[in-house]
Amino acid sequence: MTQTSPKPQPVLGAHMEAELSSQPDVWQRAVRQAEAEAGTVLPSAGQKVAVIGCGTSWFMAQSYAVLREGSGQGITDAFAASEAFVDRGYDALVAITRSGTTTEVLEVLDRLRGKVRTTAIIGDTTSPASGSADNVVELPYADEQSVVQTRFATTALVYLRACLGIENSPAIEDARTAVADDVPQALIDAEQFSFLGRGWTIGLAHEAALKMREASQSWTESYPAMEYRHGPISIAALNRVTWLFGEEPPGLAEDVSRTGALYVHRAADPLAELVRAQKVALERARARGLDPDQPRNLSRSVILDS
Repeated sequence: MTQTSPKPQPVLGAHMEAELSSQPDVWQRAVRQAEAEAGTVLPSAGQKVAVIGCGTSWFMAQSYAVLREGSGQGITDAFAASEAFVDRGYDALVAITRSGTTTEVLEVLDRLRGKVRTTAIIGDTTSPASGSADNVVELPYADEQSVVQTRFATTALVYLRACLGIENSPAIEDARTAVADDVPQALIDAEQFSFLGRGWTIGLAHEAALKMREASQSWTESYPAMEYRHGPISIAALNRVTWLFGEEPPGLAEDVSRTGALYVHRAADPLAELVRAQKVALERARARGLDPDQPRNLSRSVILDS
């Protein structure tokens, strides 16, 4: 009798793992692209700019808006594409979209055609958004197969940071460490996460919380760090995590410690810390038998019926 070997079981989150692990190398490529395209596709310094996206891309838009305005480039506002109040005298609009097919983003680009100069940062360069924007930043090497986004979003932000003159080398090296490090069991087993940020890292905190929800169906919240003690800290307790990206408010560590919650804060570049949070989300999903490449109720792009 011939015995057949059992079929190998698919690795949960195999695409997400490969994509999040590739980020240091992909970021380096984005920096080189930003250097080559400097001053050609993004709005000029001094222009009033709106930045839009949906989901993860919206949170990257938030981070970029703070960085651009903070660097003296001009007024910069971030909007969810579905709530984009862009008829306010903006000189230019930047849309961040991995798929280039998201209905709300396309609607805004169509509405502004011929009225406001638009730039789309796109993963799928064959998508409708490529023909809807005046300028296109093409990031096909950062596109992904996993439904849960990792490298496209961070690569878009690295590109934008590079265009603002921000040095990304420390983030790339810190990301290599984050990819290589093991995930502590305490983070895999934790009941709840609160992610915090200040300034441009508030967008990262929101994205970390979203990643944990999407990938592992975890209970997560996110706040500006200085708002955390105005109520949300009441959720902190044993077997729960408070994770801060970026600048630490005085006294926060001590206040969280008194709750019994695990406090996570490192000196690494906050964008690399987002990579670390992505890896935690992946391992939490696997521990629960979930596949973040095909998460519950989600698809790669939201395309609405007209």
